[in-house]
Amino acid sequence: MLQKASLVAFFILALTASSSAEGLYTKNSGVLQVDGSSYNKLVAKSNQVSPEYEKAAKGLKDLAQVVAVNCDDEANKAFCGSMGVQGFPTLKIVKPSKKPGKPIVEDYQGPRTSSGIVDAVKSSIPNNVKKVTDKGLSAFLESNNDTAKAILFSNKGTTSALTKVLATEYLGSMKFAQIRDKETKAVEMFGVSEYPTLIVLPGGTEEPAKFEGAYKKKDMKDFISQYASSDSKASPEKQKPMGKKPQKASEEEAAESKEAASSFSAASSSHASAEAAEAAAGATSVTLEDESNPTESPDPIASPDAPKPVLVHNMPDPIPALVEEKYLQEKCLGPKTSTCILALLPNVGDDEVLPESASSALASLAELADKHVKRESKLFPFYSIPSRNTASATIRDALKLGEEKDFELVAVNARRGWWRRYPGEKFDFHSVENWVDNIRFGEGSKEVLPEALLRKEEEEPAAPEHGEL
Repeated sequence: MLQKASLVAFFILALTASSSAEGLYTKNSGVLQVDGSSYNKLVAKSNQVSPEYEKAAKGLKDLAQVVAVNCDDEANKAFCGSMGVQGFPTLKIVKPSKKPGKPIVEDYQGPRTSSGIVDAVKSSIPNNVKKVTDKGLSAFLESNNDTAKAILFSNKGTTSALTKVLATEYLGSMKFAQIRDKETKAVEMFGVSEYPTLIVLPGGTEEPAKFEGAYKKKDMKDFISQYASSDSKASPEKQKPMGKKPQKASEEEAAESKEAASSFSAASSSHASAEAAEAAAGATSVTLEDESNPTESPDPIASPDAPKPVLVHNMPDPIPALVEEKYLQEKCLGPKTSTCILALLPNVGDDEVLPESASSALASLAELADKHVKRESKLFPFYSIPSRNTASATIRDALKLGEEKDFELVAVNARRGWWRRYPGEKFDFHSVENWVDNIRFGEGSKEVLPEALLRKEEEEPAAPEHGEL
């Protein structure tokens, strides 16, 4: 069976002081507590994908594992120093690179909410899934015909996080592709009649195999592993010689480790009194339901000799995202909910970026929300609604808005039964602020909110099933 190495190591680390690490996470929380030594083993051997935070761990089930490191432990200080930790808590997203054992480490700068962390992790998962059309089908099938291929037939335009994870875990042993239901030639060739459908082409003259199980990671892996190549190994010229490391290299690594531990200890001690005062606050868990008040990490206190991390001091937190319909109903479309500003994001592909209108509006809303937080003035909430939220299409249809490719900004008040659409094409800060102020002060006309949007939907199961395949 296939055993993948560092290519699939993907983490979001919570680097904390002792008061908010050891004892905070229970065995059933989904958060894995590790030390520096365990981390190295995970990077080298794990065939899982790994992120961070208790409730986020549930939302990332089958996609990632939560990892927490106690930076106040003497044994972990060198490791935390090597990660550039200057304050608590610090979140790091660690994702695969082409160099075995050398992952890419990024600072997580988003809101401290479950949905924010989950979205950041999902968007960071490498996409090794090739989108194949009828036009390119023959070329895909003929390419490396002796190598196994997995094809997911889907009625979705985007590639799910679970598919990306599987493609990454089997990178080098099986090629992954996704084909839309509208590609009639491919659909007819493989006799596909329902979606999703997973088919594996073992390679050579062997017949295609159709997956008949539940579309969950374990079941899919059990099926795929039967056909994955087991000889996916590094080429001889890239393999490192077995045996002891050169003495010089070992001495250099030891010196670097000692220096990192020393630098971190200085910064860590500077935080001691502040951390003691905030110990109780450090035990607060993040929930999927409470996304309206993201918090920030404390300002780092660096030692004089410590390397300076890259910081963006004046960038406000992004507005929260409501990725599921039930949360949108709960926050903004329930019978007792008040005014909400909804930024309906366009449907863009994995290789595309948001249009200028959406990016500008999100930045303006984030800045405006931050302005009112600093003033301690009350303001209704702002939310971004990704296109994968099923309610997004419902809102567009009910309010007769533009197509899914267009960005829309609307205000809704379910309790009073009205809505307003942003009138302009420019989304600079002052234009957005003027529009929001008009709503605050009751100026301007309002439309009647269709009753169809106020229907209460059935609660979805709490456990994620990653049914976006």
